Formats: sequence, C-alpha cells, structure tokens
Amino acid sequence: MQSVDTGVTDLASATKKFFRRVLPIMLVMLVCNQLNRSNIGYAQGHLQADVGIGAAAYGFGAGLFFIAYAIFELPSNVMMEKYGAKVWLTRIMVSWGIVSFLMAFVQNETMFYVLRFLLGAAEAGFFPAVIFYFARWVPAGQRGKATAIFIAGSSVAAALSGPIAGLLLSLHDVLGLRGWQWLFGFEGALSVVVGITVFFFLDAKIQDAKWLTAAEKSALTSAIGQEDAQHTKADGGKVNRWKMLLNPQILLLCGIYFSVQLSIYANTFWLPSIVKQIPGTTDLGVGFLSSIPWVCAVFAMYFAAKWQDKAKSKRPLLVAALLVAAVGTFAAAIASPVFALVFLAIAAMGFKSASPLFWTIPQSALHPLVLAPAIAIINSLGNLGGFVAPFGFGIIKEQTGSVVPGLFALAAASTLAAGLVYFLKERKGPGAGVAAERRDEVETSRKAQTRLAAAGSK
Repeated sequence: MQSVDTGVTDLASATKKFFRRVLPIMLVMLVCNQLNRSNIGYAQGHLQADVGIGAAAYGFGAGLFFIAYAIFELPSNVMMEKYGAKVWLTRIMVSWGIVSFLMAFVQNETMFYVLRFLLGAAEAGFFPAVIFYFARWVPAGQRGKATAIFIAGSSVAAALSGPIAGLLLSLHDVLGLRGWQWLFGFEGALSVVVGITVFFFLDAKIQDAKWLTAAEKSALTSAIGQEDAQHTKADGGKVNRWKMLLNPQILLLCGIYFSVQLSIYANTFWLPSIVKQIPGTTDLGVGFLSSIPWVCAVFAMYFAAKWQDKAKSKRPLLVAALLVAAVGTFAAAIASPVFALVFLAIAAMGFKSASPLFWTIPQSALHPLVLAPAIAIINSLGNLGGFVAPFGFGIIKEQTGSVVPGLFALAAASTLAAGLVYFLKERKGPGAGVAAERRDEVETSRKAQTRLAAAGSK
C-alpha cells in the first residue's frame, strides 16, 4: 500500500522537475524559433526599398519556407527518432541560425527565395520533435499542460519580436550595416549560440537525467510504459503505422490545423504592414504596437489551458476559439486601422488558443507507434497554411492595394474549421486511465490505513 503512495509521489516529483528544468529550455528554443520566423515581417518595407523585393515576391518568399518545411518534416522526424532529441534538436537550431544569419546578406529575389527555402528545410522537424519528446517524458494527464505552456511561448516570443525588431532596425548604418541586416544577423547568431548550449542541458532519455532520482526515473518510465501498453491493448495490439497515417481522422486534423496556421502566419507576416497604416507610426512604434495582439493571446491561452484541464472534451473549447478568431478577423476587415488592431488582438486570442487545444486531441487519440510520424504529417501539411497565407496576402495586396479580402478569407476559413471539429472522434487518453487507476489505488490504500488505525484504537 505504502509503495503505491510512494510511486505516485515520485511520479509527481519527476513531472514537476521536468516542468522546472526541461520546459524552460524548450521555451528558449521556441523564442529563438519565433524570432527567426517573424523577423521578415518587420523587415519587409526595408527589403523592398534596399533589395527591390515587392509585396508578391515577399509573400512568395515568406511562404516558401513552409514548402521546404512540409517536404523535410517527416524525414527530419525519422532522423530524430534515430539520433535522439538531444542531437537532432541541436542540429535543427544551429542550422536554422546559420541560414537566418545569412539572410543579412540577401541581395536579390532569387537569393531571398533560396535562403527562405533553406530555412524551412533547416527548421523542419522542430515542433513535432518537441511534441514527441513530451510524449516520451510527460504522463498524459500533464501533457496537455506542457503543450499549452510550450505553444504559449510562441505568443510570448511574438510579443517580444516586435520591440526587439524595432530596436535592431533602429541600428541603421551602425558599423556600415542596415537595420534589417542587424535584425537577421543578431537573431540568427543567437539561435546558433542557444543551439550549442542546449546540447549540454537536454537529455535524450529518462534514464540519462541526472537531475532525477532512481525512484523518480522508475516511476516516470513505468507510467509512460503503462500508457503505451493500454493504448496498444485498446488497438488490439496490431498497429500498421503507415496505414494509420491514411486514417480520415488524421486528414481531418490536417485540415483543421491548416486553417489555424492560415490565421497565425497571415498575422505573423502581415500584421506589421497593417499597423503601419496607423498615422504617425515609426519602425519602433510598429514593433511595440504589433506586440499587442500577441500579449493578449498569452493571457487568453493561460485561461484556455485552465479550462481545458477541467473539460471532459476539448472539442467545444476548440470550436469557441476558432469562432472568436473568425469574428475578430471579420471585424478587423471592416474597421479603421486603429480598431483593426483591436479586433486583430481579439482574433489572436482565438487562433492562438486554438493551437494548444488542437494538439491535445492527436496526443490523446493516436497510438504511440504512430504518434511521431502522425504529428509530423499533421504539422507539415497544416503548416502549408503558412505558405498560402503570406503568398495569398502578397498577391491580394499587390493587385488591390489592400489586405481586406484576405482577412475575409481568413474569417471564412476559421468558421469552416469550427464546423469540421465536430467530425473529430475523441477517445479517452490512456494516461487518464492510468492516472485514474493510480488515484483509485491510493484512495483504497488510505481507506485501508484508516480502517486499520480505527481497529487499533479500539
């Protein structure tokens, strides 16, 4: 009886240590990732003036990143499984930092396209590698929380990227470099330094973690092993991972995530240009004002995470988040520039909250053997929204001089995705069963001890 209590305590202790030690490392990596993804949004006007990259070319280059990302996502994830998260995540960070640094020396559209494609190839596999890492380290009952915190980090990074970009752009002609060159050079070099540092702090396997006690390692390994065993039993013990990837549910997940990514990257790459329409704004002002929607998104994601912990089904919350995104985007399309920023902040609260809510569904519903490749497929195909959104907005702006039609399209996509959510099948995650079983064992143990104590007092 006492060993059950001890096992639960060790599991809780190990999980808390993961949140304190490993999750912050992942968040720092995500901040670097977001900085290097979004910096061209702030450099757009300067690239057009200094290099001659117009709106359509900018949109195509911004989106080309996601074509490479989709092509190399699954192979990268397979390599991660072969070499381990520690080595592969370090490789990803260092390579994308180098490519981002080289963006400081772009001279024409062709070079811009090549570097954006290489950046997508370098970064491919980062997000699914982190999600898979969580699945191998964090019990299912806490995995949604870990994912929500991690994804919330992208909003924090997006909020930071504006002021940081504004400050770096203001270093115009310092040491003979343009402000946009400082932007790409500094943020690329930062990723390389962080990537090398991560190698010395991240552990590939639970048994490699010197910061866990032997009992904590055993409890954590046992809990995740039981979850995998229950999942395998639920699927009859026969799993064809490639056949499961053709499951209509996975394709449905790809479609919903595609819509979420449309909104995220349309705002990532075009929000600064929308903010610039507010009279009297400077580069620094655009940077700070552009951070407002992302700051609002951080708070929204915090409350969404609290609600999702209490919810039996994530689908209603996901639908609500997508509808908030749709309403906010539609209102921004018909409002003045100042009010458009307000409504885009509301939209950001919706589509950024939708992302962590979304990822709890495949994490709990997919078999462990198919989890890594399935996440890679969902992420890579869904991320094609990152190509369609900036490229589409670029063409729309070049043809009409406005991004308003693009905002209407985003609102429609979010509404459609909200409807598709109801076709998703949720099933009780294996971790919930394990957690419930452990709670029952602990409760039985406590009741038995109470009865023994009562008998002894008599």
